[in-house]
Amino acid sequence: MFRAARRLSGLGWRSFVPMEDKEPLAEPVHVGEKRTCPEEDSEHIAKRAKVQDEANGSHATKRTEDDKEELEGEEEEEALEECDGEGESFADMMKYGLSEVDVGICKFVSEHNGFSGILKERYSDFVVNEISKEGKIVRLDDLSVPVEPEEASVEAAPVDCQVLTEEQKQQLSDLQLFKNKERNVSIEVEDDSKEKRTLLHKAVKTSYPGLETKTEERDGKKFIVAYHAAGKKALAAPRKHSWPKNRGSFCHFVLYKENKDTMDAINVLSKFLRVRPNVFSYMGTKDKRAITVQEIAVLKISAERLAHLNKCLMNFKLGNFSYKKHPLKLGELQGNHFTVVLRNISGSDEQVEHAMTSLRATGFINYYGMQRFGTTAVATHQVGRSILQNNWSEVMDLILKPRPGAEKGYLVKCREEWAQTQDPEAALKKLPVKRCVEGQLLRGLSKYGKNNIITAFGLIPRNNRLMYIHSYQSFVWNTMVSRRVEAYGLKAVEGDLVLKGGTAHVLSAEEAEKESIHDIVMPLPGFDVIYPTHEVGKGYRDMLAADNLDIDNMRHKVKDYSLAGAYRRILIRPSDVSWEVIHYDDARVPLVYTDVEKLENKPLPVYLTEGKYRALKMEFSLPPSTYATMAIREVLKMDTSIKNQTQLNTVWLN
Repeated sequence: MFRAARRLSGLGWRSFVPMEDKEPLAEPVHVGEKRTCPEEDSEHIAKRAKVQDEANGSHATKRTEDDKEELEGEEEEEALEECDGEGESFADMMKYGLSEVDVGICKFVSEHNGFSGILKERYSDFVVNEISKEGKIVRLDDLSVPVEPEEASVEAAPVDCQVLTEEQKQQLSDLQLFKNKERNVSIEVEDDSKEKRTLLHKAVKTSYPGLETKTEERDGKKFIVAYHAAGKKALAAPRKHSWPKNRGSFCHFVLYKENKDTMDAINVLSKFLRVRPNVFSYMGTKDKRAITVQEIAVLKISAERLAHLNKCLMNFKLGNFSYKKHPLKLGELQGNHFTVVLRNISGSDEQVEHAMTSLRATGFINYYGMQRFGTTAVATHQVGRSILQNNWSEVMDLILKPRPGAEKGYLVKCREEWAQTQDPEAALKKLPVKRCVEGQLLRGLSKYGKNNIITAFGLIPRNNRLMYIHSYQSFVWNTMVSRRVEAYGLKAVEGDLVLKGGTAHVLSAEEAEKESIHDIVMPLPGFDVIYPTHEVGKGYRDMLAADNLDIDNMRHKVKDYSLAGAYRRILIRPSDVSWEVIHYDDARVPLVYTDVEKLENKPLPVYLTEGKYRALKMEFSLPPSTYATMAIREVLKMDTSIKNQTQLNTVWLN
């Protein structure tokens, strides 16, 4: 039922997914689009307050890299997904979800009339290219491997492959690429000797990464048997290798991926290369339901090995290889460049012109998007508030209690069991997939008991735990910014805050006359920020007091949950804004020309002069920690919540 519901109007219920936040639910694959290989499994708190616009402070919920349980459960979860969600229609379930006003998103800055459009009818309608720390848009435009002066000494000493016949080489190549139905290749050792066997072992392992060998005796004859040690999970390098001293330790490359988030992609690459995910580094996480292009660095993995993956992985391409002495760090990017297609728009050409001109000139309110707050009746910021209140029984209750809204069927059964028995082990038995937050908390309660909820809660990966309190901060920020725009409009006023050298400064009336609204920041609550001195500053205090929180004491008994706070700009003005209205008849026809299509010399998309439908194709660049969906919200003037989008789609279908 879920899959069918997601295809409402072709939109899918996950429209308006933000740039850097992720959600755990799987995506449909639309007709004509490729599915990834079946073998692929898929600090915000600081000593000092941070400036989010400059530090990539998106706080997206990232998976801990060593979370084996999560990876092990992914295939099982996908298999179970088909039978989930019996009963109410998806639209009926989503009526319990959150709307924008529930999380403080209330205001627009433009004056044009809004219009409707479908975002992400195909994931290829949403393309993200990272902007590097040098300010260049990252593109995949070269698949070649760099040639080095001392190429011969790159990895293992060369092994003479003449010990293998051409037929054996072909069989081993097929095995390496999983084309061999026998799942192994046996090579008879005709002139049996230890030296000959050693040569064969080395020849196979060196020339065919990912294959292992063993010696077997059959009917008095000896065979070298080649096989995949990790099934379809790895394309390993030779065990013994050296790394040239004159080469940088890190291979940087551009990763092009379709319909995979960054951590899922890293997990796939690490399994095929048989390395730990933490040898990879990157500057920012990217959305799943999109085509994304970003720079990745990996420690002591050669470009040859990485390039070989292009033969094995669908919906991935690796290229633009180079060797450098340093890894990448989160926050080093300057932003992201978006190419977005809104299909089946209702607005006139004049409405589109007004909307896009306003976006380019004024920008949009820098709200935290809907994905930060969850999709069910229990919002993530409510859990965060209870954590900050040190109300751990309520934290447990909010996470585990039954709730209206769209959820996987097995989660519904787990919650019902918990409500009836309060028995963590019994509830766990209802969960075929234990890697979710509910499963991790139940494991903790089973292990440490219901009288030790703090310790049990600690079994949830740190980033997931912090997600809740960051969500509460985001809720406060959204609410206060809406009040600020309501009270004072789009001009700087006395009592506003600006940043000077990274430090917040309160504007006097005279200073406010000279400042632009685009320089005004507002704080996320914490112990290392100051607040506006006008009425909105008092609003922070009142809002936290209503939640039984002391704004003057944001340090928590558990250090991880102490909030330093941060500053965030009220308005964001995109750069490199361009747009065009295009016509089309077939929703399956791609309207964006991707990097891979350019590399493969595929023809450009053909835009009709007239067609059944109209689409708005827009391009713009945003700094880190901003939500592209909030820019699109400003253009359409539509509620971007799943609840509203589902209702609109249901009405449209009827």
